[in-house]
Amino acid sequence: MDGLSQISQISARVLQLQSLVSGPVAGVGGVALASRPGVTAAGAAGGAAFDDVLAQELARSSSSSGSSLGASSASSSTAATAAGTLGANRVPTDLAAYGNGRIPDSALAPVGDTGKKMWGPAAAAMTKLIAAAKADGVTVGVTETYRPYDEQVQLAASKGLYSQGGLAAKPGTSEHGWGIAADLQLNGAAQAWMQRNAPSYGFQADVPGESWHWAYHPAG
Repeated sequence: MDGLSQISQISARVLQLQSLVSGPVAGVGGVALASRPGVTAAGAAGGAAFDDVLAQELARSSSSSGSSLGASSASSSTAATAAGTLGANRVPTDLAAYGNGRIPDSALAPVGDTGKKMWGPAAAAMTKLIAAAKADGVTVGVTETYRPYDEQVQLAASKGLYSQGGLAAKPGTSEHGWGIAADLQLNGAAQAWMQRNAPSYGFQADVPGESWHWAYHPAG
């Protein structure tokens, strides 16, 4: 149903309700208000004025709602762009063409002054997270971030695959290979801080048994 139809239905309903309270009014059933028995010219003028005001207010309300929705949509779009986009299997859409573990250095960004790099939005979020933790007197250390394919192969050979009870993802499928995961050095206070605050920055500890592994999965 379009906006004009909704306004028309609302207006008709209001007029019907007014008719029940104070008698017949203009525009109901297609009969002019002034021609109905017992309705004075003043009453007719008042009803017409009421109709005009109602129509203006409904039009204004519809326009304001549309503007508000448009602004909200634009705001959401801007936020999504700033946060980056994750596609199928949580793969960054702007990195998918490169392949897991084959991301060029130019497509990554530094994580503060740690000397590590991640996918741009993840790096920015982790940098803010580290600064926020520091402000709270907590140190969040970063030991591993982006992991090239060759390093994934070496890790799988030395630590075994998850599917075989080991501690490594199948080469080419690692979250580190997309630059969205970081292995962190956390003491008890830092671990507790991460549990409370990391989701606000888009990070989740998403690998069971690996409290040090945090991946960037922004909401929305």
